[in-house]
Amino acid sequence: MKRPGMQQPDPVAFIKANLPISPVPSIPEIRLHTAGPASGLWRLAGRREADPAPYWAYPWAGGAVLARYLLDRPEVVGRRVLDLGAGSGLVAIAAAKAGAAAVTAVDIDANAIAAIGLNAAINGVDIVARAADIIEDPPPEIDLLVVGDLFYDPTLALRVMAFLRRCQASGIEVLIGDPERAHLPQGELSRIATHIVADFGGGTGGAAPAGVFALFGNG
Repeated sequence: MKRPGMQQPDPVAFIKANLPISPVPSIPEIRLHTAGPASGLWRLAGRREADPAPYWAYPWAGGAVLARYLLDRPEVVGRRVLDLGAGSGLVAIAAAKAGAAAVTAVDIDANAIAAIGLNAAINGVDIVARAADIIEDPPPEIDLLVVGDLFYDPTLALRVMAFLRRCQASGIEVLIGDPERAHLPQGELSRIATHIVADFGGGTGGAAPAGVFALFGNG
C-alpha cells in the first residue's frame, strides 16, 4: 500500500512503463495501454475517497461496443464528437478513425487524460482531451455525444441522463454503449445494435453482450 507522503508518480511516465500496449479484444484496429496484474496501478491511483477509481486502465463493455459500432458504421464522418467519461479514449479514438471532423474526450480523472494522450498517439489520431465534470454545464457545441458505461452508479446515472436530455433537446445526437448495467434507464432508450465485447466491469474480464442505445426521440 502507498505510504503517507509517498510522491505520486508522473502519470505519463508511469503508464508508459507499467501498462503494456495491446490490441483491444474484438477491436483489433485499436491498441491501448492496458493494466495487468503486474502493473502496480495502486501507485498511480489516489487513496482518498474522492479520488476517482482507475476505470480508464481496463476495457469496459460500454466503450467497446460503441467503438465497434462506430468503426463498422462510420456515421461520424465530418461530425464533431464528444466522448463523455472517456476513460482510455477508446470510443474517441474509434470516432477519429471513423472520420469525425473533431473529437473531444472528457473525463474527471487526470490520469485518464494522460492515458488518452498516449493512446491517441499510438493510434495516429488527434483528440482534444479535457479533465472536467461537464454534466451540469450547458450542452457543448458538438453534433454527436457518445457515452460508454456511465450507468454503474444510481446517482451518476440520474445526473448523466439529465445532461443527455439537455443535449438531445439542443439538437445533439446521443449514443450510449452499455451491457445493461443495473442503472441503465432502458425504458428511455432504443437499442440499435448489439455486439459481444470484452468487459472488465463484469468482474471476470471475459466477453459479454453489450448494446448501443439511442434516446427515444433522437433524431
